[in-house]
Amino acid sequence: MRAESMTIAIDDEVEARTAICNLADLLHGLGNIAPRRVRMCPPLGTATVTDIVRNKSCELIDGVLVEKAMGQRESQLSSFLVYLLNGFVLPQNLGIVYGPDATLEILTGLVRLPDVAFISWSTLPGRTAPKEPVPNIVPDLAVEVIREGDTPSEMARKRADYFTAGVRLVWMIDRFKLTASVYTAVDQFHTLTIDDALDGEDVLPGFSLKLTALFGELDRQG
Repeated sequence: MRAESMTIAIDDEVEARTAICNLADLLHGLGNIAPRRVRMCPPLGTATVTDIVRNKSCELIDGVLVEKAMGQRESQLSSFLVYLLNGFVLPQNLGIVYGPDATLEILTGLVRLPDVAFISWSTLPGRTAPKEPVPNIVPDLAVEVIREGDTPSEMARKRADYFTAGVRLVWMIDRFKLTASVYTAVDQFHTLTIDDALDGEDVLPGFSLKLTALFGELDRQG
């Protein structure tokens, strides 16, 4: 039932994106986001990857610049997760871990800013770090830390975009519910609670992180 519902939701989003007649249609296609997050310059539908270079806090979706929702505590979690992943990735030289500033063109004309991304050397052309400001690269692991401004429809579209592009594993971290949803496909997932641990699966074999340790970072004191 859960997988079926997810498929229906994604089909609805695809249909909405192909029939944009007014601003309401646009916002619905973007995931029912707040209008203030939609940039009007350049004009709707005309934005390109070049515009992303001047608007680093935005994603590029359907020719529209969309500001990514921000949050201080979510940034704290993202930074901590980058630190922990690097502690696993760097000693084995498995690839590169990016934080939330990494603008990635995962599909032609579609730029996403995952809060955390891991890209293996085998995924990178020439097994070297890209030098372009907005490289055309698909991460092996994409992580989204849910913020107050994010909507369920927006997150559903992001997951659909990630897996369409070829992302292998998606983590959706929810600090409000103290949960993490692990997606191995757009319609295949399981939700972890505070007593569980994130697992790198076949993307980062051997990596494990207890959610108590992850969310405990928010309560750390001096």
